Amino acid sequence: MQKKVDATKIAIIGGGSWATALVKILSENDVRINWWLKNKKDVDHILEFGKNPTYLSDVAINTKKVKPTTNVLKALEDVSVVIFVVPAAFIGDVLATIPPAALKGKIIVSAIKGMIPLENILVTDLLQKNHEIPSQKICVIAGPCHAEEVALEKRSYLSIAGEDLSVASVVANLLQCRFVKATVVEDLYGVEYCAVMKNIIAIACGIARGLNYGDNFQAVLVSNAMLEIELFVDAVVKKERNWNASAYLGDLLVTCYSPYSRNRTLGNMVGRGYSVKAAQVEMNMVAEGYYAVKCVYEINKKLNVQMPITKAVYNILYEKISPSVELRILEDSMC
Repeated sequence: MQKKVDATKIAIIGGGSWATALVKILSENDVRINWWLKNKKDVDHILEFGKNPTYLSDVAINTKKVKPTTNVLKALEDVSVVIFVVPAAFIGDVLATIPPAALKGKIIVSAIKGMIPLENILVTDLLQKNHEIPSQKICVIAGPCHAEEVALEKRSYLSIAGEDLSVASVVANLLQCRFVKATVVEDLYGVEYCAVMKNIIAIACGIARGLNYGDNFQAVLVSNAMLEIELFVDAVVKKERNWNASAYLGDLLVTCYSPYSRNRTLGNMVGRGYSVKAAQVEMNMVAEGYYAVKCVYEINKKLNVQMPITKAVYNILYEKISPSVELRILEDSMC
């Protein structure tokens, strides 16, 4: 008989700001968390001082509930829920160190809002492809929610998407706490694609802001972007959706308007004249939209969806076309 694993035993794979925020949320409840971080100095610091020295360093880590480690296989021992919070560009390297047997039977959660570069696939696609995880055992965490506001215990909302609502409900219950409300959505791929797309749009909003476009233009840009997202996501995964729901429109709005948005920050710096590389170095954080826009652009070569905003961001970041030129072209496509 297979040993029953306690559903409150969780592994967090990743050491960034969103991983730290999720650790804080989960620690509000009666759980045990194995937390994998790549950097041994960060692990040692957390064990000694109860703080992540690199990200959200003001957040107190409850080391009675949280056990940090640099051994990913140790982190996966005797847990039933695994939450991946590694940038999409690096998740393949992490998964390469994990045999499929180490994830078998567990609920797998992606808190990664990006796509796999070169392969042009979602993180959930990679999990199914490389580790044979049934889609019914996979969930996605979406917003609208920023790690920085979680750190401040501001009222926040999470959307947990999955094909099996009973599985998504397990994850939502774990993430619900006194300052976070978590709801379930039966749209695994739609929510994940939307989370990818909103980062691309946030870069566009940042570029516009860096070029001194005002609130009026950004409002038009975001409303047009919502239509672009609907057309693209429906072309990839057709399903009846309420696009005004928090998992879609809400996540888009917070990413486009918040000063905490790293994608908006990247775009703002590029709009002000930074090279993409210089902006990435100064930010010292991964803006998922940078990689995602190339993936979406490549996918759309087959779909032929009208996506002027995505095309503009791609041209600026990868073809090195002047942001001011692309935004002037974009102006004419807005309605």
